[in-house]
Amino acid sequence: MPYDFSFRVDPGRIRHNNEDAVLVDPARGLAVLADGMGGYNAGEVASGMATALLARELALRLDPAASPLRVEDTVRALEGAADAVNRAIFDAARAHPSCSGMGTTLLVAVFQPQRLVVGHVGDSRAYRWRRGELTQITRDHSLLQEQLDAGLITPRQAAVSIHRNLVTRAVGVQDSVRIEVHAHGVEPGDCYLLCSDGLSDMVDDASLASILGRRLTLQDKAQALIDGANARGGRDNIAVVLVQALRPRGWWRRLRARWPGDA
Repeated sequence: MPYDFSFRVDPGRIRHNNEDAVLVDPARGLAVLADGMGGYNAGEVASGMATALLARELALRLDPAASPLRVEDTVRALEGAADAVNRAIFDAARAHPSCSGMGTTLLVAVFQPQRLVVGHVGDSRAYRWRRGELTQITRDHSLLQEQLDAGLITPRQAAVSIHRNLVTRAVGVQDSVRIEVHAHGVEPGDCYLLCSDGLSDMVDDASLASILGRRLTLQDKAQALIDGANARGGRDNIAVVLVQALRPRGWWRRLRARWPGDA
């Protein structure tokens, strides 16, 4: 199953620096997104290290495979790569006082034939748009999500909570981190959105679904998402990756051959 990729990164309307980073490698079916945090420029350092190092680590772990990878192979590769990246950022923060305390969220998606393996740490999100319905396929590692899960607050209260950006898990802030990894089946026509909280905090799910459902190019949809976040205030950096699952060539001919009376 072929895929089409598009991405945009924008500083937003308030901040002058950009602590979001994106790396997309269509040849490997790979998309990585990170939202950095820390002192002056340290967030940019952390997110930049995370995307570049993770891509390199995954290339070492996945490319040598001579046969199609099993889900468990990809999961192990993601876990090993995330551990190496976490250690590199943690060590860099200790070695350089200007980077002390830096860390980053991490969201990685590996697109394979009929399958997506996604791993994440923090509150950067992945969504799937399928046949007009938007589904969040990651669950935030955040204080807010824990409060929601415990029934301490309602979704309406969560939307205006002062704890919206407090993550409970991040890359580089401790000497180890656990990446959460899941596999999902992919269907032709699916559209996957990876984003930082600069988008998800500003644009609600209904508006996200509306934009993804428009008859636009993938590049124009990515820009429309950025514009939507900025129109609502653009309080944070905004990173967006869109991945469209395309119909394989010849699918219509095969459909006609199988059901000639219905096609």
